[in-house]
Amino acid sequence: MTTKQLTSREFNRNTGDAKTAAKNGPVYITDRGKPSYVLLTFADYQRLAANRPSIIELLAQPSGIEEIGFHTPASSEIATPAEFD
Repeated sequence: MTTKQLTSREFNRNTGDAKTAAKNGPVYITDRGKPSYVLLTFADYQRLAANRPSIIELLAQPSGIEEIGFHTPASSEIATPAEFD
């Protein structure tokens, strides 16, 4: 796998070369000398994303969490409307 670096100007002038280079590895696109974007083939993206949990899995309660007690005391304060000057 090889990597290639292009400026955003070079990328805008010739996206075909960037897409061809992405077949051999990631293409780093810089903006004012700083890396801004990475161009990958969709197959490479799927390979990288395949081993990551989904947002639903990340937000799900882990097993054993049911045993943790969390009690909040009831508030005796009465809510009042906000006053704006």
